[in-house]
Amino acid sequence: MKKILEILQYGETDIRFKTDLKPTEKPDTIPGLIAAFSFSMMTSLWGGNELDVMAIIRALAIADLAVSVNREEMIEMIDQGSAEFAQLLEETHREFEKNGGKIVRFSPIIQPGKTMS
Repeated sequence: MKKILEILQYGETDIRFKTDLKPTEKPDTIPGLIAAFSFSMMTSLWGGNELDVMAIIRALAIADLAVSVNREEMIEMIDQGSAEFAQLLEETHREFEKNGGKIVRFSPIIQPGKTMS
């Protein structure tokens, strides 16, 4: 098991981050993480506290943008990367359905039924 991200708050402004991954040393690990995150978010593997987790991730992203040297460039990079990945996911869905698979779409906010896999 790897620690992808742990955020601990020791005081009002003492927030520390821990991870077992080193994306600065191995940037090629990021696309795999994005794929794994997306897969988890689209299936019943997504846990019951997704609203809380996503709120914290968005707060972290907003803080990152707030202290960024070039916000516009960073937003453009995130927008382009997410658009490209969304297109890949859609193409994968179409191919899966074309080959007889069935996809049930639900929002990350909604818990899938107990019988869904």
